[in-house]
Formats: sequence, structure tokens, C-alpha cells
Amino acid sequence: MCTVTFLPAGGKDFILTSSRDVSYKREKASVPEIHPQGGVELLYPRDGKAGGTWIGSSSHDRLICLLNGGFRNHRRMKTYRMSRGIIVRELLAAPEFAPAAEEIDLEGIEPFTLVVVDWKQALSLRELVWDGTEKHLRDLDPQPRIWSSSTLFTPVMQGMREDWFSSWLQENDPDRNNILEFHKGAGIGDPNVDVFLRRPMVGTVSITQYWRDGGESQMRYQPFSSDQEGYEGDDHSADER
Repeated sequence: MCTVTFLPAGGKDFILTSSRDVSYKREKASVPEIHPQGGVELLYPRDGKAGGTWIGSSSHDRLICLLNGGFRNHRRMKTYRMSRGIIVRELLAAPEFAPAAEEIDLEGIEPFTLVVVDWKQALSLRELVWDGTEKHLRDLDPQPRIWSSSTLFTPVMQGMREDWFSSWLQENDPDRNNILEFHKGAGIGDPNVDVFLRRPMVGTVSITQYWRDGGESQMRYQPFSSDQEGYEGDDHSADER
């Protein structure tokens, strides 16, 4: 839930790619599957610990991706009322995102950032930040963007990643295979800072990619081992019904 890129691909098409950086000891997530909820079909990988998700799509033509932390790093409380991943599921199932985001009670929820893509009418991009006290919802121009979690990366590191992404955009065709390689290889050769993170206790455990292409949507999920030397994993794909 720590590095996310968004690429528009013309019309309602887009590519969103999410690198999930968590403790190697966290329970493994399941591969993406359809999960019915309140008459709505949700597609997401289920978190092995809390049962929520960090990325998912819904039959409401919506994609939501979670990053831990708000605008800046925060001091964690011992307990929270609910997992942030459950919030993702609830907002995916809501008929309309903005009213649901306004009404949802986030008291006792750890700070987070949501990247929200809707394509029911036209392609739209939103960002919802919960800083632990207030919600901050804003509409964004659906242009190429990168987010890095405030819980793992300082403002300086976040700026470095924005520079890498800007350079990548100038040197590469913005397709799903190229951006996947960015998530695997961008950086300065420092595993503590690079997009594919490999710190002693925390690192990239999966990359999830969702794209729309000509009206068809697909989610690709690749988990990785905690081996410090590599990132081998099985590739899983799931189509929306």
C-alpha cells in the first residue's frame, strides 16, 4: 500500500499499479477474486490478517487503492476501531463515492490515503485523505501521477520518486508492461529507498495492476517472496464479469 502510479490511456481507459510494502511476517493475502457485497460485485485480493483489501474494483465502475498514512507520518495508536481495508470495501460497494465518503464514520480509523478512479460517465480521479481528524477529498486532473506512503517515505524520498517517475514518463511508452518494470526497477540501487522496497523487516510483498482497455478490465496480481535477493512470484490475473 505504499507506491501507486496512475496512467490515463485515452477515453475511459487507464492503468493503475500498486506496490504493497508491509512486514514480511504479515499473513499472506489471497489472489484477486469476485466477492459479492450488498448486491455489488467487488474484485479484490483479500488481506490475510484483517480481511479487507488495499486495492479493489466494483461493478459500480470504480477502483479504489489504499496507501497507509495521510499527508505526513503519524504516531500509531495501540488499537484502532476497524481496519482501513474494510473502509475500502465499504466505499467500493457504495452507489456513489462522494456522498458515501462524506457520510462514513472514520473516528478510530488509522490515517490513510485513497486513490479513487471512476469511469461510469467519464474517467475521473479523486484523492481522499483521512489525517486522523479530518477528511480531505479533492478532484484531480486524470494525468500521470505517483503516490508514495507517508508512513515509509520522508518528503525527500517522495520527491525522489516523483523525479524518477517524471524521467520514466519522458523515456518510456506509458503501457502496463513498462510501468510494471518501473515498479520493479526504479530507484538508485538502494533497497531502502527504491520503488521495489527491501528493508530488513518491511518490503514489497506484491504488485497489483488494474487496467481498462477498450471497455474490458483486468487485474493482475504478483506476490513476491521475502528473499532479499530477488522478487520471484507467480502471476495471477482476474477478469471482471
